[in-house]
Amino acid sequence: GSYCSGGTGVSIDLLSSQFGVSYQLFRGTTPVGSPVAGTGIGITMGVQTVAGVYWVTATNTSTLCSATMSMSDTISINPLPTIYNVTGGGGYCIGGTGVTVGLSNSQLGLQYRLYADGVYTGLMVAGTGSAINFGLQVTGGVYTVQATNTTTGCQNNMAGSATVTINPLPTAFNVTGGGGYCTGGTGTHVGLSGSAVGYTYQLMLGSTPVGSALAGTGGALDFGLQTMTGTYSVKGTNNVTGCNRLMSGTAVIVINPLPTAYLVFGSSTSYCAGSTGVTIYVSNTQVGVNYQLYLGGTPIGAALPGTGTSIDFGPQLTPGAYSVRALNTATGCTNNMSGVVNVSVNPLPNVYAVIGGGNYCVGGTGVHVGLASSNTGIRYQLSNSSGPVGAPVNGTGAAIDFGLQTAGGTYTVTATNAVTGCT
Repeated sequence: GSYCSGGTGVSIDLLSSQFGVSYQLFRGTTPVGSPVAGTGIGITMGVQTVAGVYWVTATNTSTLCSATMSMSDTISINPLPTIYNVTGGGGYCIGGTGVTVGLSNSQLGLQYRLYADGVYTGLMVAGTGSAINFGLQVTGGVYTVQATNTTTGCQNNMAGSATVTINPLPTAFNVTGGGGYCTGGTGTHVGLSGSAVGYTYQLMLGSTPVGSALAGTGGALDFGLQTMTGTYSVKGTNNVTGCNRLMSGTAVIVINPLPTAYLVFGSSTSYCAGSTGVTIYVSNTQVGVNYQLYLGGTPIGAALPGTGTSIDFGPQLTPGAYSVRALNTATGCTNNMSGVVNVSVNPLPNVYAVIGGGNYCVGGTGVHVGLASSNTGIRYQLSNSSGPVGAPVNGTGAAIDFGLQTAGGTYTVTATNAVTGCT
């Protein structure tokens, strides 16, 4: 028969034997081993490992007569499958598709079995005469390959092995920050609640990377102020294995509009000393927005809630620059309303003594009524109980005379500033 190279050989046997007869095994013309004495039953000539044609001669130990036993045995040695190298293996990330394990070459007529940690995986691939592939392997372990000749049954282990390792994903820390910020603001921070040394963390806006990745420190990370609206996430990557995953949660950034800038105006820009002042208005307002009046940088009174229409802050007596700042109570966004009302106080004309008057005789020309002094730019109107007397007289900077008055009664003078209207 035959056996596989490296095996223990095959046994040559004689089906029967006689007492007093010695049996000698030959390979070709060469004696093999020592003669074996007959036992009256079948005997073995021993296990033989050399290929060739074997036969047996029998010699009667008394008569020395000999004979060749019938038939012969042929021993052949079958070669083992050629040894090729196991290929592939490596690490893959949890949740991945695994890694490929294969063989650098193969022989036709052979079957190649894949083992993991010495246990048959159930995967068997027929030899093709070229490299073969056992596909993606997802179970961690050391993979080996055994080849079997389907004709001779000879087996051989292929060279080397492929190790498959399953690499863990980065720890999922929480994405922090986000929220709303006001139009024209600097943005809002996005960060990560923790990080690990040996990992990098990339901020993402949707599927787009934002800025450069940050190296893990073992503590929290801050990706700085972000101004683009949208949903932010963070991808963590192991610098050695390349395994990556999205961190827990997201941060959403929105831009809150500023309150609409409506017009600030006043009932006038000045008022006469002693009057009720100037009323400050906002031309329109928004519900949910509070409006604060300022004199310079100082708030005046309490903020007024928006009504959806115009509002007024009432008459203001203190001279200066009045402005209004609006605050959205939900978002905290503020905006200055358009315009400033500069309020000034106009003085009243100087008070001078009315002079003249007195008695005159019936049929006379009357008596003079005048003013002890006057100011340029001021108009002076003489009046009695019946109303104005004559036309206004312009101030000269000196005393003025309203002329001879003939109507009996009490005379007064009202001064009016021609520019401000103050009287």
